[in-house]
Order: sequence, then structure tokens, then C-alpha cells
Amino acid sequence: MAALAPAGPWDAASAALDELSLNFTYGAPGPGNGSLSGAWYGRNQIHLFGVLLAILGNLVISISLNIQKYSHLQLAQQEHPRPYFKSVLWWGGVLLMAVGEMGNFAAYGFAPITLIAPLGCVSVTGSAIISVTFLKDNLRASDLLGMTLAFAGTYLLVSFAPNITQAISARTVQYYFVGWQFLIYMILEILIFCILLYFYKRKGVKHMVILLTLVALLASLTVISVKAVSGMITFSMTDKMQLTYPIFYIMFVIMIASCVFQVKFLNQATKLYNMTTVVPVNHIFFTISAIIAGIIFYQEFLGAAFLTVFIYLFGETNVGQNTTRFQ
Repeated sequence: MAALAPAGPWDAASAALDELSLNFTYGAPGPGNGSLSGAWYGRNQIHLFGVLLAILGNLVISISLNIQKYSHLQLAQQEHPRPYFKSVLWWGGVLLMAVGEMGNFAAYGFAPITLIAPLGCVSVTGSAIISVTFLKDNLRASDLLGMTLAFAGTYLLVSFAPNITQAISARTVQYYFVGWQFLIYMILEILIFCILLYFYKRKGVKHMVILLTLVALLASLTVISVKAVSGMITFSMTDKMQLTYPIFYIMFVIMIASCVFQVKFLNQATKLYNMTTVVPVNHIFFTISAIIAGIIFYQEFLGAAFLTVFIYLFGETNVGQNTTRFQ
């Protein structure tokens, strides 16, 4: 009987690479691929479920953002305004935002980051309509054009996105977490974040671009960690339990911390600027950072959708052209 070969130092890495190769599932090509046909639906039911969750979640987020903005407006009219975090109405908006983000959280477990992140246009258009109706913001022809282009880009992204499903296990996340691409990305992100934070804290520069760039940098960590946590929970429900791995709790802490600081900077922006400006610009920054994070960390790539993303972001830019500052 032949003796078993001793385990080499590269066995763990080889096992991780083998698992990564099995974690990508590609839909078989066939007629109807790339359109919302019956064949498309049959191959993309999981992705479509994630898309629906993201749409519903973003609708709730659009309501929550306008509630928070309304609380800022009410406080600004008081002779001695209280801090916004002492307002019951503001906390009601935060609670609704948490509910909406739960929908997005679940969506990342069923579809790629590069597909779910652009669906935030639902919160942009919903917020624009609500702010015009209830907050009396202005809606121009360019805003309507932007909404139309954004929805067209979203349709094309969902319709023509490659049918690639990646099962996220703890071993997969660990492998990506120590990858040189992600480490370089994190170093650059920390440097940029510290520079912007210096201008914000020390120099008192509260320009919308600085505030929303801080939000976007944090958002890239949020989508990475949300995808990891949601994916490991989904994987645990269908296969081996993943919640006992330390990487799950590391990602959970990153998710909570990045979300908390995002709320802080985003609220500062909504306090100073109109909702019809903040929400679209924030979504553009978020979408770009999320797509970059998905490509670098999870090696997602939607090369065929670059033109679609351009149309989509151009539409969002039109919605966010108004830069009137709220006094």
C-alpha cells in the first residue's frame, strides 16, 4: 500500500484557489440571452430576486432621506435649534434607512456588486420626486431627462449583465482579503481619506465634493463587507456553515463601522445642500466606488456594460446639476 504524500506548504493556497474556481457559476449561452425573455428569466432568477430586493430597499431609502432632510429644515427654523440627532423625526428617517439597507444587504447575497450598486438610481429618482412634492424643491427638464437616462441605463445593466453567480464562502473572503490588489487599494484609500479628513476637520472645508467623497470611500468598504457577510450567510443556508470563521465577524464590524460614519458625513451634506443635489451626486460617487471595489476585491467585471454605465451616470449627472446651497 503506497504511503500518502506529505502535505506541502502550498496545499492551503491550492485548496483556496480550487474553491475559488468552483465558486463562479456561468449561465449557459442560448437564445434569449441578454434580454428579459423567458429564457433569460430561467437563467437569472437568483439575480432578478436580488434586483427586486435592491429596488424595494432603495425606495424606502429615498423616503428616509427626505424625512431626515425635513427634520433639518424644521430645526433650522427654530430660534435655538437642537442637534439633529436629538430629533425624533430624524431618528425615524434613520430607522427607515436601516430597513431599506437591509433590502440592499440581502440583495448583495444574490447578485454581483456591479449589478446591485447602480440600482441606487431608484433612490435618486424617488428622492427627487418626493423632495419636489413635499419639500418644494425645483424639478427641471434636465432632471426629467436625467431620470429617463438613469432608468434606461439600469434596464440595460440588468438585461445584459453576464449571468455569473459567485458563491461567497469564508475561505473565498479570506483569500481576497489578503490579496495584493486589495492591500494596495486599501493603502491608497486610507491616504486619500486622511487627506480629505484633514481639510474637513482642520481647515473647516465642508464642500459637498469633500463630504461625498468621504462617504464614497467608506461606501466601498461597506459594499465589500456587506457582500461578504450576506454571501456567507446565504452560503451557510445552502451549504456548509460559515458563521464560525473569524473573517465573518471582521467583515461584520467593518460593515457596521463604515455605515455609521457614512451616515455622519451624508447627514452633514444633506444639512448644507438641497436633496436634489446631494442624492444624485452621492449616488454617482457611490456607484463608481462600489464598481471599483467589486472589480478589485471580488474580481467582478462587466466589460460589456461600460457604455451602459456611462449612459446611466450621465443621466444621474443631469439630475444633480442643481448646486444651490441650503442656508
